[in-house]
Amino acid sequence: MKQHIADLISAALNTLSENGIIGADVQPSIMVENTRDKSHGDFATNIALALAKPARRNPRELAQLIIDALPVSANLEKTEIAGPGFINFFVTQASTAAVIGQIIEQKEQFGRGLASSAERTQVEFVSANPTGPLHVGHGRGAAYGASVADLLEAAGVPVEREYYVNDAGRQMNILATSVWLRYLEQLGVAITFPSNAYKGHYIQDIATSVSNAHADTFKRTLDEVMLDIPADEPQGGDKDAHIDALTERAQALLTEEGYAVFFNAALDSILSDIRDDLSSFGVSYQKWFSELSLTTDGDVESALNTLEENGYLFEEEGNLWFRSTAFGDDKDRVVRRANGLTTYFASDIAYLKNKFERGFDKVLYIWGADHHGYIARMKAACQALGYDPERLLVRLVQFAILYRGEERIQMSTRSGSFVTLRELRDEVGKDACRFFYVSRKADQHMDFDLELAKTQSKDNPIYYIQYAHARVCSVHRKLAEHDWTWNQDAGLSHLNRLDTEYEKDLITRLSKYPEVLTHAAVNYEPHLLANYLKELANDFHSYYNANKMLIDDSDLRNARITLSEATRQILNNGLSLLGVDSPEQM
Repeated sequence: MKQHIADLISAALNTLSENGIIGADVQPSIMVENTRDKSHGDFATNIALALAKPARRNPRELAQLIIDALPVSANLEKTEIAGPGFINFFVTQASTAAVIGQIIEQKEQFGRGLASSAERTQVEFVSANPTGPLHVGHGRGAAYGASVADLLEAAGVPVEREYYVNDAGRQMNILATSVWLRYLEQLGVAITFPSNAYKGHYIQDIATSVSNAHADTFKRTLDEVMLDIPADEPQGGDKDAHIDALTERAQALLTEEGYAVFFNAALDSILSDIRDDLSSFGVSYQKWFSELSLTTDGDVESALNTLEENGYLFEEEGNLWFRSTAFGDDKDRVVRRANGLTTYFASDIAYLKNKFERGFDKVLYIWGADHHGYIARMKAACQALGYDPERLLVRLVQFAILYRGEERIQMSTRSGSFVTLRELRDEVGKDACRFFYVSRKADQHMDFDLELAKTQSKDNPIYYIQYAHARVCSVHRKLAEHDWTWNQDAGLSHLNRLDTEYEKDLITRLSKYPEVLTHAAVNYEPHLLANYLKELANDFHSYYNANKMLIDDSDLRNARITLSEATRQILNNGLSLLGVDSPEQM
């Protein structure tokens, strides 16, 4: 309807231009908005205010001229001027109610494809280091990324979802070393476990799997392991130097083949757990991309060569630097150290180049809020590689803070004292997790209230929404108890009987779904859809409580059930885009 009204305004402006009232060179942007106050109609535009100066007319006078020039439309009941020159549009009830028939006919396709684009977009999200199970902090990024991707796809944008597996670098070496040390402990070697190693129980489990497969093949004595190893932090030393030295010792004692046993056992176990966890959370990917492959396939060297050819690398004190300050970054960045090893940032640059070489028009990174400082350097790398930095998009997600009663739950993957995403899902359910995570804007702090998520009341938004869906389903079951059936055609032909304020409000809310879906998609804001579903559920419950469905008047009964069914369909459509189920009974 917004587009229809905009077209009417455009036609009126063309008429005014032909009559010399506004200049032919004026190309106005026509904005049509929903009104907040029903007394002001259904839609409003400020076009007369925007054109008053170039048209050299009083805004209210120009508004009247526009109204007089509007083509006749059966969809409009009336128009009127408000305030300094706003034009309000009142839509006929029949036109408003027509959305019910569209929903019934189009079902899950209703409102989709309105931002149709040929631009392929890659959405990369979660990408947690495979050094431990996913915790509740990762869950918000997973829920947000999956919903953004699904919304984009629903809006008509080609999307590919990707998980970047950080299977290279220091943290993975610390992980492998942690497993080896636990393996030695299980074989009776009296290791003092490093303060900077990974301590979760899952490390013990992986160590046990290696022991079961290889017995004591990789056992070494305490003297062999600890010879000349610098002191750990509790003994007055440096925890990083201590764990790095132990990693080097593990690699030397085990050789490349033996060390790979622990490295791969840890990677395979944790990555498999992450895959299963995300799958159970309703999150899937088209591709799992290995960071290690960037080195083995030559992508890192290729990226550095491109930067060299473009004149953005220089050497200083043995290190190779990227001149990112040339693009607004606060300092230049090392990409290869004096020891010949490339940095994490070098891999990030290579990964970005790889994405564009695969043909993506836009790449959307979803990062934790603690990665804010990476944006400028990645934008700089994008430009230095020769790509438009506007093609690189970043959205930051604040970690959710979990509360159990009044107690805030602390989370640390390294120490092993954290609540896993799986534990949270088992306690409150997938649906509550997915919905709560996207119910607030992603860059806003979020307190996850466990008790609220489990409450079966109006105060729990996901329960309230799902209950609205289940209520419609219950109407169909109750129909059968009366030996009645829902006559869809009769319902559609008697929509004019839906004339209460509750019904009008509900129909108006349904008509806004396509706009909400599209706006949520193109702005990467699934919380807009979550909020819409809460409002729709509230409108339906108010309607249901105020109007009987199962009445003897078959025409009105069928019309009301048809409206309810359209509501059920939109609730189902919206919830599915947020990764939430639509139960038929609760």
